[in-house]
Amino acid sequence: MTHRKRFIPFLWLMLSAISFLTCKVTEKKPVPIPPGFDWQGHRGCRGLLPENTVPAFLKALEFQEVVTLELDLGVSKDNQLIVSHEPWFNPDICRQADGDSIAKRDAEKWLIYQMTAAEIRNFDCGSWGNSRFPQQQKMKTYKPVLREVVEAVRAKYPNRAVRWNMEIKSRPEWDGVQTPPIEVFARLVADELKNLGLEKQTTVQSFDVRALQAIHRLNPDLRLAQLIENVHGFEANLKQLGFTPAIYSPYYLFVNKKLVRQCRERGVQLIPWTVNDVPAMRRLIRLGVDGIITDYPDKIAAVGSVR
Repeated sequence: MTHRKRFIPFLWLMLSAISFLTCKVTEKKPVPIPPGFDWQGHRGCRGLLPENTVPAFLKALEFQEVVTLELDLGVSKDNQLIVSHEPWFNPDICRQADGDSIAKRDAEKWLIYQMTAAEIRNFDCGSWGNSRFPQQQKMKTYKPVLREVVEAVRAKYPNRAVRWNMEIKSRPEWDGVQTPPIEVFARLVADELKNLGLEKQTTVQSFDVRALQAIHRLNPDLRLAQLIENVHGFEANLKQLGFTPAIYSPYYLFVNKKLVRQCRERGVQLIPWTVNDVPAMRRLIRLGVDGIITDYPDKIAAVGSVR
């Protein structure tokens, strides 16, 4: 492990402590919610129902404040876009088709890129819950294909103007092994958005600048969000990307007045991830962010009032 890799978790811990203490002291009162504020349900509503599943997305939309459904994308052996945070089955939340557990040491051997969408559907990723989210309701459910999620949302909420935020989960070392080569992955996403008629309702996000660059080449009109978990800074990250994205989306503890000012000067929206306590949400809104990604859409009502 490099010095930088050791440093970043330590920095996050320090920022978390400072933010927690500051929010608890200064953000006790509700804040006005700006018009058009983009509340996003992270992986649907991971705090309440199993992540990245049809029930979680439908549940998130029960909260009228939710504007956008955030989700993650992988690819199956038969080139279907699978809604999944990892390109494998997470042993903490998934079980094999026969009900057996998945050994943590073998987790990355259970690759969705080596299985068809039909095979993937047989794995249960909800009955055992998630120890990180004790309020999450347990239920038998599975990793769906993207089209299934979109069709389920349209069927239940035919008159709701739902927006989407879809993350391409890719890394250079995954190319051709755990995920398709990045150009192929990007093409699958761009084509499916067109087929589903979602090009104007969707933001494509990624930590992998190659994915954003590939999507930008395929369709420069698609809204893109640069996900950030490093400490390089706004200008350095945009320079690496090579163009100005519609949205800059950092870990929420990286947001400060300077970053808000930089985003406004460049005409970039600022939407941090993943914010799960009310005081932190209030602090970010006071700073001037354009939206918030959260696992708990049920907490939004306590944040403030609409202007």
